[in-house]
Amino acid sequence: MEIGISTFVETTPDPQTGEVISHAQRIREVVEEIVLADQVGLDIFGVGEHHRKDYAASSPAIVLAAAASQTKRIRLTSAVTVLSSADPVRVFQDFATLDAISNGRAEIMAGRGSFIESFPLFGYDLKDYDELFDEKLELLLNIRESEVVNWTGKHRPAIHNRGVYPRPVQDPLPVWIGSGGNTQSCARAGLLGLPLVLAIIGGRPVQFAPLVKLYQRAAERAGHDVSKLTVASHSHGFIAETTDEAAEKFFPSTQQAMNVLGRERGWGHYSRESFDAARSFDGALYVGDPETVAAKIVHLRKNVGITRFMLHCPVGTMPHEDVMKSIELLGKEVAPRVRDEVAKWEAEQGIS
Repeated sequence: MEIGISTFVETTPDPQTGEVISHAQRIREVVEEIVLADQVGLDIFGVGEHHRKDYAASSPAIVLAAAASQTKRIRLTSAVTVLSSADPVRVFQDFATLDAISNGRAEIMAGRGSFIESFPLFGYDLKDYDELFDEKLELLLNIRESEVVNWTGKHRPAIHNRGVYPRPVQDPLPVWIGSGGNTQSCARAGLLGLPLVLAIIGGRPVQFAPLVKLYQRAAERAGHDVSKLTVASHSHGFIAETTDEAAEKFFPSTQQAMNVLGRERGWGHYSRESFDAARSFDGALYVGDPETVAAKIVHLRKNVGITRFMLHCPVGTMPHEDVMKSIELLGKEVAPRVRDEVAKWEAEQGIS
C-alpha cells in the first residue's frame, strides 16, 4: 500500500486574514513539502496542473524537478497533467527530463481536467473535449513505446519518422489515467492496462468499488495481469494531533475553496454540517488524528480495492507549518499503521 500527498498549489485568500501569498512563495513552500514527504518516508507526491490565478502550478514537471535533486526515494507525479490541451511530445520530454533528474522516479497522471481555462489559453475548442484527450493519449503512449515516432491525428500536426528525446530512465515511463468516476475512463484505463487514479472527493468512497471492478474486468478482458495494476485515490484531508484540532484547522479553508467552486459550478453552499458529514467514517474527507485517518485508509483498501492513497492537502490556503505537520504525521504515524494493517489483511486474504 503506497501512501502520499497531492496538491494543487493553491493561492486562495487566507480565510482568516484575507491575505494572498504570491505564486512564487507558494511554489517554494511546495518544494519544501515534497522534501519533507521524502524525509518522513512517503511514497508519492503529486502536483496538479491549473491555469488560473488561485493555483500556482501551471507546470508541475518544473515544480517537481525543483524537488527531485533534493529527494532520494519519493516518486514524483503530475496530479493531473491536462493532456487534452497539452502537446504530448512536450509532456513526454518534460517528464523524461524529470525522470533523469530523479533517477527514475517520475510519473505522468493524464486527465481531461475538471477546469477549462487551459483550452482557450492554448487555442482548443471545448466541443472537442473528449476527442482531444483520446487522440493525445494515443500519441503519448506511442511516444512512450517508440523512440522514433510516426503518427497522424486530427488536432495536431503529424509526426513523420522523428525521434523524441530525452528517453526516460524508466522503460516504460509510468502513465496513469485520472478519472473523477467516469465509467468510460475507468474502462479505457483497464483496456490499455494503465494504472488508474480516482478523485474520491465526495459521497461515500465505497460507491467507487464498482468502478474498480469495472476497471479490473476491462483489463482482464484485454489480457492484462490485474494483480500488477495499481488503483489510487486522490482524497481531501488533513491530519493533526487530535481529531478536533484537525477539523477546526481544515474547515475554514475547505469551506472557502469549495464555495468559490460552488458559485462557479452551481453547487449548493458548503456548510459545517456538510464538512462534518464528509469526515465521518463513511465519508470522503480524511480529517482527524493519525489513528482515525489510518483506519479510514485501511477501510478504503479493504472495501474499494485502492492500492495507493494520496491525501490532497491543503484545500485552499492553510498555514505552511500546519501543512508540514500534517505531512509529517502522515509519514511517521499514519503510513506505518496503514502498511502494517494492510499487510496483515492481505496475508489473510492470500493477496500477494
